[in-house]
Amino acid sequence: MGQPFQITTNVARVLRALLDDPGRQHYGYALMRASGLKSGALYPILARLEAAEWIEGHREVIEEAEAGRPARRYYTLTTDGAVHARRALAELHQAIGYTRAPVQSRPAGGVA
Repeated sequence: MGQPFQITTNVARVLRALLDDPGRQHYGYALMRASGLKSGALYPILARLEAAEWIEGHREVIEEAEAGRPARRYYTLTTDGAVHARRALAELHQAIGYTRAPVQSRPAGGVA
């Protein structure tokens, strides 16, 4: 698995946003809204997560003129990435004495 990196508060925000629906494809603007980060902070984090193989990214294939917008780049947690993300958040929460319940996976097709 790629290069290790430090789990900062901003990285934790992105991981939490990704883990809110780990099987879903997330795109940049939605992650900006969910994490509260601006693009200049978000995209370097996504690049590090992708280099570490915690997420996979791909550009959607659309006819931009028909869609009325540019193609989006989507990011999805890898199976190992979800495990590493949960572990990293749990370790961070333990280190700072955070008492909120850890992130749990939602059952497929259902509501947790």
